[in-house]
Amino acid sequence: MFIGHFGLSLAAKKVAPKVSLGTLFIATQFVDILWPFLLVFNIEKVAVTPGYTKMNALEFVYYPYTHSLLMGIVWGAVLGIIYWLFKQDVRGAIVIGICILSHWFLDLIVHVADLPLTPFSDDKVGLGLWNHVAVTLIVEAVIFLAGTFIYITFTKAKNNIGKWGFWSLVVLLLLVSRPLKS
Repeated sequence: MFIGHFGLSLAAKKVAPKVSLGTLFIATQFVDILWPFLLVFNIEKVAVTPGYTKMNALEFVYYPYTHSLLMGIVWGAVLGIIYWLFKQDVRGAIVIGICILSHWFLDLIVHVADLPLTPFSDDKVGLGLWNHVAVTLIVEAVIFLAGTFIYITFTKAKNNIGKWGFWSLVVLLLLVSRPLKS
């Protein structure tokens, strides 16, 4: 999943209006932000394998600390608690935790069977939508556009800078979230 994660962030703003959109973006992308650091330190592993899926050439060899279901729950709980400690916003903390965990469920739809359930087992799952490019693009676009629609129906920009800034962000996300060639 690429742009779909951002769609969920936009929709989550309705449920947690006190949480900044930037914080929600970080929450839904948290494991993908952490993942490269674990690659650099050789804790997790990825290979570039042309044709691995029709959407991209990344073969996720070993990434149980960022992308397993169990660690999604752990990261969500830990970062939700940290948010609560700083902001004393229970709803925001819960939404942040759910956004972090949502990453695994959205990835489940698109990944082939390479998503670990826990760091302690070899069980892996994935529905493989990345092998169906057109369907993947439609699903991601629907999630992103639905999130954008939810966001704009309850959030109003304070001025033209806010309005144009938001729509510039939407266009930027659409441009940078196109599929990688295998």
